[in-house]
Parts: sequence; structure tokens; C-alpha cells
Amino acid sequence: MNRIIDKLKEIETGQAGMMIYSIKEQKMIASWNAGLTVPMASAAKVAIGYCMAKWAEEGSLNWDDMVEGVSFNPKEDSKELYPHLQDRKTLPLREVVEVMIACHDSFAAKSIVGAFGGWEKVNEEIQADFRSILVKEDPRHPDNKGMLSELAELMKRIYQGYNKHPMLWTPIINGLVRQRGDIGSIPGHHLNHMTGGLKHAAVDLGIMGDFNNNPYTFAVGVVNVPDRNEHGEADHKIVQAMNLAYEEYEDQ
Repeated sequence: MNRIIDKLKEIETGQAGMMIYSIKEQKMIASWNAGLTVPMASAAKVAIGYCMAKWAEEGSLNWDDMVEGVSFNPKEDSKELYPHLQDRKTLPLREVVEVMIACHDSFAAKSIVGAFGGWEKVNEEIQADFRSILVKEDPRHPDNKGMLSELAELMKRIYQGYNKHPMLWTPIINGLVRQRGDIGSIPGHHLNHMTGGLKHAAVDLGIMGDFNNNPYTFAVGVVNVPDRNEHGEADHKIVQAMNLAYEEYEDQ
């Protein structure tokens, strides 16, 4: 795993970190800059989904509960992935959560949070497990952030939750699976993940490898890098590190 971390260390400006958990070995097999706090941007929607799944497990809500006044962000890709839902103003929670994650949809997130107690209540639930993670209505808000170690733990718990109670965690997994965000040479069906990006920061959380054959769960992030719209070094190094991680997975 050292070569994966070494690849991220090649980023000349800014800070980077990565954590990889092996389902097969039941331990973290790569960890660098675990305490790095990163802006989550769109990836915060995974934490919102986690909150809903916890409440579904506890029985305080049901995935079939209806969300009123649903709207979708026209700047995202729900029109392509979910054309049949575009004119629906009332939808089951399970469908809105899936679209929120699959399409990075902040409008869907606002509909969900508004229907189930508001941002303060959702954050209280998330922070009961992850003290550093805070979600905001505006994904670009500077306080919309989390520590890399806790983002990695979030993904591990989601994967484990699905394996233990698949019916209660399916909406999150469906969203991760349907995302269209291939990376390098990793087959699309072996990368079920959620990205978040700002001008000077990026994060990626997900599940790498065959979903049913001891995959890795991971979190990787960079902060304070040069404008990503003009300088692609950080993004390129992340892709290279992810490809190396996938090679390690195939060899396990």
C-alpha cells in the first residue's frame, strides 16, 4: 500500500489523505493524514442518507414515507437517470434518497431534510456517531465538512449495514451504484462511490471492487490545491492512487 500513499505525496501544493479498509482483513490497510478535514461538497449527501437509514433501523421513519414538494436540481443529471420522476412532486423517501446520491442533487437533499426535522436535527443524529461531520444546505458552505477518518468509517458502516440489513440500506447503495463517475481503468461496476469537488478541494468516498467479494471501502481527499479547473495535478494523482488501490484489491 505504500506506493498508493507515495502517489498522493507527489502532489506538490496542498494536502492529501487516504484511508482504505479491507472487508476481507477487517482492518484499515492504508492510512495517511487520517485527521485531515476536507470540504465534503456533494459527498455530504451520503451522510444525510446514513441518517435516514439509521432512523429507518430504529423505526422512527419508514422508507415508504412520502416526501412532499419534491424538486430536482436541473443542473444535475436526474433528467437522464430518472426521467420518469421529473414531474412527480410527491415520492417515497427511498426514491428521493437514491436520486439525491446518484445525481448529487442538493434540491432533493433539501426536500428530505425539510421533511424529517430540519438541518439541526439531521446534524445531531450524524454527529452522535461522527463528531467532525457537519452537513449544510449549501454544499459549498465552508462548514460542510468532515475528517477523513470519520468519512472512511461512514463508508465502512454503510457497507456493513447493507450486508446486515439490506432492505434498510438499499436506497443509499442504489444511489452509489447508479452514479456515473468512472475513474481510470477501474470497471464502473467495481467503483460504487460519491465524489465532491470545489475549486481547491476534492473528496471521494466509496466501495471499490466486486461488491460481494470482499471489496475495499475508502475515503480520499485533497485540500488547498491549485484551482482544479486550471490545474489537474491533484485530480490526476488521485486517479493514479485509486488505480493502484484497485490493483492491490485484484491481487488480494
